[in-house]
Amino acid sequence: MKVGYVRVSTADQNTARQEVLMKDLGVEKIFIDKLSGKNRDRKQLKEMLSFIREGDMVIVESISRIARNTKDLLEIVDQFKSKGVEFVSKKESIDTNTTAGKFMLTVFGAIAELERGYILDRQKEGIEIAKKEGKYKGRKPITIHNEAWESLYKQWKAGDITATKFMNTVNLKANTFYRKVKAYEEGVKIYG
Repeated sequence: MKVGYVRVSTADQNTARQEVLMKDLGVEKIFIDKLSGKNRDRKQLKEMLSFIREGDMVIVESISRIARNTKDLLEIVDQFKSKGVEFVSKKESIDTNTTAGKFMLTVFGAIAELERGYILDRQKEGIEIAKKEGKYKGRKPITIHNEAWESLYKQWKAGDITATKFMNTVNLKANTFYRKVKAYEEGVKIYG
C-alpha cells in the first residue's frame, strides 16, 4: 500500500499542494500533521508508524516534511526498514529500495539539517538587527482575565478540574501555563 505523510508547521498553513501530489502518486492513505517538524511527538506520524505494514511504501513531498534533522530522519527510516517498508521522498528523488537512494537519504538528511541551522541563524541575526533599530519588541504578552484565572486556579488546586482543562480554558500551552502558574504563585501579576 502507498501511504502518504503530509505536514505543515502550523494549523493555518495549507496542505493542498502536498495532498495533490499524494493523489497524483496514487497514495491510498494519507496522514496529515499540522505542527512543527522539530517535535517528534506528532499524532499522525505516530498513527502512520503504527499503521504501516511490510511491503508498504511511505511517500513524502520532501524529507523536511517528515524530519527536521539527520538523526530523526535516520531513526524514522530505521523504523520503516525494521517493518519492511520503503521510503520515498519525491523532491529529493530518494527511494530506500535502492543503494543510491539509501546513500542520498543520508546526504540529504545532513543538508536539510544544515539548511535548518542556517535559517535559524539568519532569523536570529534579523531579530538582533530589528532590536537595534527598535523595530522588534518580541511577542505580545498573553492576556489572561483575572476572574477566569482566579476561579480556574482554585478549582484546579482543589482537584475539581485537570491541568489540561485549565490550560484549554485559558488557551495556553503547557510550558506557558506552568510558567504563568509559577509566576502567579510567586505573587507576580500575570493577567491584564
